[in-house]
Amino acid sequence: MDPDDPHAEEKLQQRRRVNEFFARFKNPDGSLKGGYAEYETPQAFRDRLRTDLRAYIEPLVQQKLGPRIQRAKAPPPYSSICKALRQGRVIPFIGAGASSSGRPSNAVWERAAHTFLPSGIELSHLLADESAFPSDSRDDLAEISSYYESFYTRDSLREKLREFLSTDFLPDNQIPPLYRFLASIPTPLLIITTNYDTEIEQAFRAANRAYDLVVYSTDRKDIANAILWWPHGNMDPKIQASNELDIDLTKTSVIFKMHGSVSNREDYSSFVITEQDHVDFLSRLSSKSAIPSTFFEYFHDRCLLFIGYSLSDWALRVVIRGLSRYFAKPATVDEDEEIQSWAIEDSLSELEEKLWNKRNVHSYEIGIDEFVEKLRAKMESQ
Repeated sequence: MDPDDPHAEEKLQQRRRVNEFFARFKNPDGSLKGGYAEYETPQAFRDRLRTDLRAYIEPLVQQKLGPRIQRAKAPPPYSSICKALRQGRVIPFIGAGASSSGRPSNAVWERAAHTFLPSGIELSHLLADESAFPSDSRDDLAEISSYYESFYTRDSLREKLREFLSTDFLPDNQIPPLYRFLASIPTPLLIITTNYDTEIEQAFRAANRAYDLVVYSTDRKDIANAILWWPHGNMDPKIQASNELDIDLTKTSVIFKMHGSVSNREDYSSFVITEQDHVDFLSRLSSKSAIPSTFFEYFHDRCLLFIGYSLSDWALRVVIRGLSRYFAKPATVDEDEEIQSWAIEDSLSELEEKLWNKRNVHSYEIGIDEFVEKLRAKMESQ
């Protein structure tokens, strides 16, 4: 402290008051009283705060929901879904949970084994290991990828994702049943996915099915607020403003990668993966520039089929909320009932069921491969 500082006495008084305040929480031996604790890093404090908040909130949620009633689960309406698929009136939305399709039960992804791709949590753990993430809480992919990007570079993160999510080693017979089923439907489909891998494109190529590929762009600042569009057969994409995309969806199947995609060309790889990426995407979603306007127009008289979406993910809840006005629509002139929307997930919490129900989406707890197998059987029998 500079003794010539005219405010020296005032600063000393402030320091004494601060020391007296913190002294109230310490025992004579220097240990902290009650439940107070010291943290070496801000991350350690955030981890403890997250744990404490979860312990506090979850009992309140359960108290509000009441005891879960064990009841028989109604099966999905396979006949209605098959009929709508045949007529081209279904828009499949594919989420991260679809990574379980075709994967052996309880199987663990190994870097040296090339039989399936890592799940979102496994990808998060990989990035945490690569970056020496300083916490045992490593399941949040957005948080881990943000940390990785901060301590390395965006290019390095993109290269790691291209390495971990490459499908070059996957033979056609290892393509997940969900994607093979969608590729077998002769009617043109608009398929929307938040997954980065290219297994669905591989399924369409293996089935000799033509498709256009549309990818949300986030890594190329020179084409911000645009999308990448590969018309069928094109090696290089067209750079298109999202509200200027012109595709006849009644004649052409389209795969829309809403959160970006891995690509053989590094400059075309794009990912909505970090926390900031999600914020930017949601901003564009609210301004109606994230999803091509022609897709929104197509939603109006179509059923929506959500497969592998968990509403425990806050970013997905916001996306779902932004699309909720399309989930259940009044009957058309030729229909006796409203146009339905459905959600298929391996495991549904009671809270997720209520959230889907609030959005007029009928949710069903069933394994994705079991759902696909029964849907295929129903399709073949009709």
